[in-house]
Amino acid sequence: MSTPTGSAQVTLTAQLSTSAVDARRGVVRLHGEVFAALGLAEWDAVRLVGTRATVALAAPAVGMTAPGTATLDETAMVNAGIVAGTAVAVEPVTVTAARTITVAGSRLASTAVAPETLRLALTGKVLAPGDTVSLLPQDLAPIPGADAAGTRTRLSAELGGTWTTELVTVVDAEPAGSAAFVVSPSTVVEWQGGRRTGAARETPAPSFAPSGFFASAPRATGPAAPGPGLAAASAGTPAPAPAPVVEPEPLPEVAVNDLVGHQDAARRLREWLDLVFRRPELLTRLGAAARLGVLVTGPEGVGRTTLVRSVAAEADVRVVVLDAPGAAALEAGAAAERVRTACGRARSGDGPTVLLVPDVETLLPSTDPPPLATVVLDELRAAVVAGVALVTTAQGGEAVDPRLRAPDLVDRELGLPAPGDRERGELLRVLLRDVPLAGDVDLGAVGLRTPGFVAADLVALRREAAVRAALRGDSTEDGLRLGQDDLLGAVTSVRPVSLSSSGSQTLHAGGLTLDDVGDMVETKQALTETVLWPLSYPDSFARLGVDPPRGVLLYGPPGGGKTFLMRALAGTGQLNVFVVKGAELLDKYVGESERAVRELFRRAADAAPALVFLDEVDALAPRRGGSTDSGVADRVVAALLTELDGATPLRDVVVLGATNRPELIDPALLRPGRLERQIYVPPPDAEARAAILRATSKATPLADDVDLDALAEDLDGYSAADCAALVREAALTAMRASLDSTEVTAAQFAAARERVRPSLDPQQLAELQAYATRGT
Repeated sequence: MSTPTGSAQVTLTAQLSTSAVDARRGVVRLHGEVFAALGLAEWDAVRLVGTRATVALAAPAVGMTAPGTATLDETAMVNAGIVAGTAVAVEPVTVTAARTITVAGSRLASTAVAPETLRLALTGKVLAPGDTVSLLPQDLAPIPGADAAGTRTRLSAELGGTWTTELVTVVDAEPAGSAAFVVSPSTVVEWQGGRRTGAARETPAPSFAPSGFFASAPRATGPAAPGPGLAAASAGTPAPAPAPVVEPEPLPEVAVNDLVGHQDAARRLREWLDLVFRRPELLTRLGAAARLGVLVTGPEGVGRTTLVRSVAAEADVRVVVLDAPGAAALEAGAAAERVRTACGRARSGDGPTVLLVPDVETLLPSTDPPPLATVVLDELRAAVVAGVALVTTAQGGEAVDPRLRAPDLVDRELGLPAPGDRERGELLRVLLRDVPLAGDVDLGAVGLRTPGFVAADLVALRREAAVRAALRGDSTEDGLRLGQDDLLGAVTSVRPVSLSSSGSQTLHAGGLTLDDVGDMVETKQALTETVLWPLSYPDSFARLGVDPPRGVLLYGPPGGGKTFLMRALAGTGQLNVFVVKGAELLDKYVGESERAVRELFRRAADAAPALVFLDEVDALAPRRGGSTDSGVADRVVAALLTELDGATPLRDVVVLGATNRPELIDPALLRPGRLERQIYVPPPDAEARAAILRATSKATPLADDVDLDALAEDLDGYSAADCAALVREAALTAMRASLDSTEVTAAQFAAARERVRPSLDPQQLAELQAYATRGT
């Protein structure tokens, strides 16, 4: 299998991809002109040369991308040894099917992941010796016969929740001398110094070996749209059957004192274990059974399983793990046998034992539980005897089958919150205490730059920062240190678990702040007071005895910059932003819309401080009683009201709605305690239009005869979007005159005005102005 070869090479400017679809898949997106210049087809392999050479799959650029830009995912950028804004050379490369390939990884990965599974994860990717690659299957353009879904299931069963963030390094490949390799079904894949495909295994690989802060549920990864893949070296070859999964050997636990932010939960769990195992007579004397069932809840990656293992180790209690995700991936008979075996081992042990069931919601879901759930519940109930405590973990209690919460099974709950700013700084100190740090490192400042990060994200941050430091090439004893730039650079590459598992679109500020927003002084001040102050100064609100606003409504004519303001807010406040457009939450099935609303706000709480941006909120929450959709919209409005002003208060989450038709929104949503602050975004006046023209044309060379202030005076009726479109059309007019144009003239702006007409509707403006006047 090969791609076009030749001497053609182009030098482009690298930019980092913010797409979750491309993340860590070794992809570079190129403009169609680059494909034509290099003679490439979609999904051919290319060689990227920065400070080092690597290879990647070439995919077509999405949206308005400049021809001189190469958009790389974070893995490809690290492998090329470059950062955003630097030059990278792109050229075709010949790809060779590897006979053997040797891979190095963490102790957890090399122990847990079978070489056969590793081969499946690498299938369809192009690799070069020295490259760092993820275990995420290449599903953007799957080759015929590939089974991405089956590969994910095997990785989840063998490695647990860390498989989506695990990285491995290509150490060597044969035949030697090739610049790029691809893994086929006949390739011998081996772990460095360990097992290889086709070799007999002396000991079975563990299925779930949570270590340190990694313990978490598998991330849901949806299938990508099929596309043309690499040449079908393995067409028609089915994936091998999953290997049997057995109980792993426990890895060293994290000390309880290192569980930053979870000390109270650890103390309570330790007290419960001591009472049940060391002093059961106290409970018996008081008429209670000496038994214990606990549900540990918290965001994915926060360290639920780690907490249980650490406390059990400190209390000298044996732990038997029933891997719920691994059992749920099996057919019913094999899953039931897996459950019976684990419960039997818990009952037959000597001394006190904790039966740990991580991610129990995969086996016992709250909605539509399978028939297997009844068998699991019976086995767990039989396992909770004297000397055995049942401890389960889940992201939230509402996701678990209510039957598990029966008094004779799990009657206690421990909640683990996501770490705050201070806790993230302390976690980084724990994670980096054995790492040589440069003198400029400020872990507190890094903690402030990582809103929504949990412990697993900070582990990934440490790994990414280490890669960046190593790529600098300074391997001397004194020079090999982690610097502040390495850590802050890694922040931009690591996507928090709370956002990766989000079904909602997330907004990327791209370095934009409110200072970059021209004019709009009153609007910016109102947004700062309503959105940023509650998240930045909660102590001030508490000191004055008032609750901060929970929601804001932005309304104004189309093209007025409402979404632009959201991006600026996110960049100013370092916020995670969840974007819901229009009727995305509406579902025709009863209960699904309400569930989607609850999930949205739960994810926002996990990623706090966070902003929930409800675009086109009039379509999402219209006036109740007038819809013809079987009451779906009415139920969504009720769910929104419950989340905004319900019994459980929102903490560090602010909701913003945006609309062009505020009169269509249900009035109950606009009352105090909900979207209580309504902010009118007026059309830009002459001064604002001039600021918009200057900001939009910042990178556009203008001729001396272009007077933006005079032009802005003559653009009555133009929105902010119209002004930006005018600058773009003027530049295109210059290109039509000559592709070698070096500046844009006033005449070309005049010609552009003939094509770009004002879009503001005077009648709509009058109605919005009247609505704003009524609200004052």
